[in-house]
Amino acid sequence: MRLSVVITAYNEQENIGDCLESLKGLNCEIVVVDNSSDDKTKEIAEKYTKKVFEQKNDPKRIDIQKNLGFGKATGEWILSLDADERVTPELKKEIESRIKNQELGIMGYEIPRKNIIFGKWIQYTGWYPDYQLKLFKKGKGKFVAQKVHEPLVVDGKIEKLLSSIHHENYQSVNQFLERMISYTDSEAAALISSKYELNYIDSIRMPFQEFLRRFFMQEGYKDGLHGLVLSLLMAFYHLIIFVKVWEKRKFNETQENILEGFSSETKKIRKELSYWAFRVKEKETRNPIQKILLKVRRYD
Repeated sequence: MRLSVVITAYNEQENIGDCLESLKGLNCEIVVVDNSSDDKTKEIAEKYTKKVFEQKNDPKRIDIQKNLGFGKATGEWILSLDADERVTPELKKEIESRIKNQELGIMGYEIPRKNIIFGKWIQYTGWYPDYQLKLFKKGKGKFVAQKVHEPLVVDGKIEKLLSSIHHENYQSVNQFLERMISYTDSEAAALISSKYELNYIDSIRMPFQEFLRRFFMQEGYKDGLHGLVLSLLMAFYHLIIFVKVWEKRKFNETQENILEGFSSETKKIRKELSYWAFRVKEKETRNPIQKILLKVRRYD
């Protein structure tokens, strides 16, 4: 067998069937690692493959779950999937073509992901193309233990595929908030490990900079209301990271003048927002005279 698809899942009865269904027509071995689900995940998976393995769930050690599945795979190449991901027809063809006509020295491929969030494909706001290292030669790749979003590491040259994986990402606000709890725990721990010095101004600066990056720099405004809301949610995400670091510091109080610092920072924020608002308008307009006027106002 040239290709093995390895899927890890925990309580994914709503997603696992569609994920496995998307593999139809792809010549592959399917390996599913069920992390002791207490719903019908395992039962559904067994309808598609006999290679279903069970292990204890540990959400903090995704590397163990993934690597177990890789060890059970027998294919020459491995495609690593999550239950909320779907393989598109175009991607199937491209994977089969790449495997059949193997390029010398290529040990892995990054695949773009179309993130569907709150029912819409988010094309901007930092969620596309969202390249993920998903396809690799057996024995050349593994997940490594890390605090946040464990990475798949491949020993060798990596290329990019053109076709996308369809990712049913956040399907509800509650789902976003639930994941945020564990993600921000890890992010805060990583920040503390980096010897970050707590500064109360960062409670304003960190969320604002994240909003600025998502909504303006990564053109979240082009995703409409979805882009605006997601930019605000990610700003809130970064506020929670700050607060959790503060919690680890025993909620220590600052001796500085909070009101004065707040006033100074909000002046900078207003200036930056004005700059980016004019810059976006300048970029979007096709009128050359209007472009010049907006550029002048941007630096005014």
